[in-house]
Amino acid sequence: MTAAHTGAPTMATHQDQDQSQDQAAVTTGTDAAAAAAARTRTVALRRRLAAQLLFELVLPLGSYYGLRAVGVNQWLSMLVGGVLVLPWIGYGIVRRRRVEAMAVFSLSLVVVGTLLTLITGSPRVLMIRDSWTTAAIGLWVLGTLLTRRPFIMTSSRGIIIAKVGEAGLADWEARWDAEPVFRHHLRLVTSVWGAVFLLDSVLRLVLVYTISVDAFPLTSTLLWLALLGGLFTFHNWYLTRHGLKL
Repeated sequence: MTAAHTGAPTMATHQDQDQSQDQAAVTTGTDAAAAAAARTRTVALRRRLAAQLLFELVLPLGSYYGLRAVGVNQWLSMLVGGVLVLPWIGYGIVRRRRVEAMAVFSLSLVVVGTLLTLITGSPRVLMIRDSWTTAAIGLWVLGTLLTRRPFIMTSSRGIIIAKVGEAGLADWEARWDAEPVFRHHLRLVTSVWGAVFLLDSVLRLVLVYTISVDAFPLTSTLLWLALLGGLFTFHNWYLTRHGLKL
């Protein structure tokens, strides 16, 4: 009798321990899988940003100064730099399997700018094209303030998923629906993004008519990097200060 009474709790204890170990193993496996998925998303995001930097900045700028170094004239050098962006824009449309309004707009600017330079023979027409682009982006960003989801809300989705997954994205979107202060902060940040793009457009237009054609590609790129650096600094500071950064 005593042995029987002693053995039953012992077996139950072992069963509970086994179940706890199994649950711990499942939890550990789930956490490891989630961490691996997060790392994969982060790597994919970094590769995408690196590709954007290469095709939208390094390639056009490098091709212009490379062609100028071997004696190609300003007009053709700038034209080639613009045309080199076309495959990247086309790739973005094919990769996402839908026609993006901004991609179509950028593509149309390249085409129209190329046609105008063929007619006028002036490289400054291509220089103005960049001002049109940033102005349109700035107006579009500000225009999203009139929609249900402003620019920062929608553009942050990929980054949020890369950091905290789909569940974190659901929590982020729930805050938008439930917290007026949260909506105010994101609208304010969206306004700053739109204003910086418009400022870049105005400053580029000033540069078109105040500096030489050869100096424009590098100067406008440095201007954009300075504005972008300031914008990201403000963005991170503001989100961190108000507890919005994930």
